[in-house]
Amino acid sequence: MGKAYFDNGDFLAAARTLAAERGPAAVTVDAVAARLKAPKGSFYHRFESRDALLGAIWVQTVLAYQEGFIAAIEAQDGLAAALHTPAWSRRHLDDARLLLLYSRHDFVQGDWPVSLKKDVRDQAARFEACLRDFARQAFGRVGPAQLRRATFVLAEVPVAAVRGHLERREPPPPLVDELITQTFHAIVG
Repeated sequence: MGKAYFDNGDFLAAARTLAAERGPAAVTVDAVAARLKAPKGSFYHRFESRDALLGAIWVQTVLAYQEGFIAAIEAQDGLAAALHTPAWSRRHLDDARLLLLYSRHDFVQGDWPVSLKKDVRDQAARFEACLRDFARQAFGRVGPAQLRRATFVLAEVPVAAVRGHLERREPPPPLVDELITQTFHAIVG
């Protein structure tokens, strides 16, 4: 048996490009196969369904984003964690658009393989653990009010600050970092 002409990475890359250009709804089995000039059977040889492919894209993207965020929290540098969103968005504009302009539910649908469901649960648990760690570091305890502040300053403010720029397909300017920094200091002290 010869080497396959297409591999999983080819299908993921084609689907990621389609999603970045026109959103997750544009990612269909036919569209991905057409982009690669691959037979549909080649797709189904690698992925159980369109949902499995979209789920794999979302998990890969969120895990790539979370690397720097988690590293900043582990270094007890909450400001770096908050500033990670615009910095990562500048370096990975298309992936930032996928992750921050669309809901996880635009990607996470249907019946997924068990391993993919586990990956989603694991990434969510890592993010929540970071929020708890930061709340403890910054506010001295992990109660509902402290978790709300942590979520606001580490996730909601940075995403809101970059969203308009991502919608316009432009990297967030340095002013975004200044606004996030000022908000962080106003809330955290």
